[in-house]
Amino acid sequence: MRKYLETIDWGRYLLLFAAVFPLFLFRDLTLDNELRYVSIADEALREGHAFAFYNHGAAYADKPPLYLWLVMLGRTIFGSNLVGLTTWMSLFSLVPALMILRVMNRWVRPFVDCVPARRAAQLMLYTSVYFLGSAVVLRMDMLMCLFIVLALHTFWRLYSGTSDDEGHGARDRWLFPVWIFLAVFSKGPMGILVPSVSVIVFLLIERKGRNIGHYWGWRTWGVLLGLCVVWFGAVYLEGGTEYLDNLLVKQTAGRAVDAFHHKAPVWYYGVSIWYSLAPWSLLAIGVLIWGLCHPTCRHGMTEIERLFLVVALSTFAVLSMVSSKIQIYLLPAFPFFIYLAVLWMNRTGVRRWMRWLVGLPAGVLALAFPGIFVAARIVPNIPWFDSLFIPIGAGILTLTSVGAIVWLVRKRLYTAVTTLAGGILATVFTLAFAVPQFNGYIGMGDVCSTARTVGESAGIENYYTYGIKRAENLDVYLGRPVDLLDSAQELEEIRNGIVITRKRRIGTDSVLTRFFDGREVHRIGEYAFGVIHEND
Repeated sequence: MRKYLETIDWGRYLLLFAAVFPLFLFRDLTLDNELRYVSIADEALREGHAFAFYNHGAAYADKPPLYLWLVMLGRTIFGSNLVGLTTWMSLFSLVPALMILRVMNRWVRPFVDCVPARRAAQLMLYTSVYFLGSAVVLRMDMLMCLFIVLALHTFWRLYSGTSDDEGHGARDRWLFPVWIFLAVFSKGPMGILVPSVSVIVFLLIERKGRNIGHYWGWRTWGVLLGLCVVWFGAVYLEGGTEYLDNLLVKQTAGRAVDAFHHKAPVWYYGVSIWYSLAPWSLLAIGVLIWGLCHPTCRHGMTEIERLFLVVALSTFAVLSMVSSKIQIYLLPAFPFFIYLAVLWMNRTGVRRWMRWLVGLPAGVLALAFPGIFVAARIVPNIPWFDSLFIPIGAGILTLTSVGAIVWLVRKRLYTAVTTLAGGILATVFTLAFAVPQFNGYIGMGDVCSTARTVGESAGIENYYTYGIKRAENLDVYLGRPVDLLDSAQELEEIRNGIVITRKRRIGTDSVLTRFFDGREVHRIGEYAFGVIHEND
């Protein structure tokens, strides 16, 4: 029976994988981060760097090396095949997401005997806007989140005695600091901040502060310091004192105290969490507030519930005090917000108002199909109906949302959650096949491919961009350096080359409009390029 259940379990993970994987096969790389990571990896491979990274000669100490190593490995394997590279990189967002689901499911299994409740928790977490978004973008956040979850799960095993009962106590005492280091090595200081604060606060609340050294003792600090010394030493040998200072001071204290990127007020996550956890934020936060006020949950709280509550709230509080903030930074707290809600619902039973908190977002999502007709009138420049997959996907979301509402009327909350989450994933799968027609709005692969073809046929080797942020990374597509134009004077000095810009600027920017007047102009998605010949 156990093997049968394990087979079903793995089958579900395979379906969750298949639901979003087509996105990686059809979509372009985004300009802001994904293309930059590839460009940095290319430069590191050319220059022979492994610890000190540069983006077109400028030090890039923003991120630790683990993820960039994976990009470099993918570039080595797939070469110029960007589809293969994108597929490779997707594994380190999507697979960690599925591993988090599996770890959390196994973690709560002894405390949640209701299989539909555990399944609903998995699907709620997986289909939360920013969790699913983190699983389909090529970033290191999900990888870091996995290592944080593994570290906290290992702590729980040690704390609860499960490790010793299974004969894995010695292994887990070493794994605890290793997971933390890998979290730091994936993203940075948040990898140690979240587990350290969570564990210490939890032990203090449990009045076991004297045991802090048991988990944060010589073994943990020895492993962390030893691995960090090796890492920082290698950084110093490659990048010198200036790069090491950038890594340890500017990218840690600078972002924490007075951020130069993503600076936001202290209440930022109090607003963003409502849409970051959508469509389940009303239920998760509603149950959290109710549980803190209800005597049954507040006074009868179990240790596992207190740990999940501490991780969720302490992570939320600590990150709110950090100067640099974006929605995805709160990712490590999401599993604990969702699973705490399910722990409490499983123990106290589903209430009528909980069904309403699922019914409201389901009602909104039920408008998806008529909504695309409204969107087509509001934003007519986007090809909403060039592919049948768009109305089909919207229709699936509408039908499954209505189905979820029907289950809620029948008082089957977990079935309603499964239906709605399944509809979201089926919609994502369907819309993936319409993505190629939107690549001109997602990234710059299409415009660069066309520009390169035109340039090769016209014997033009010079490429320029005007008014596009981080366009220096287009060398990944064009196979040669790109000159960034910042002023009208620089633009007017071009005598031979291809100038790429945003399509909407032609007609609104008088200098650009005059410059392109009478010249060959190609418009692709959100972008356009003009061809300038010496005899023009």
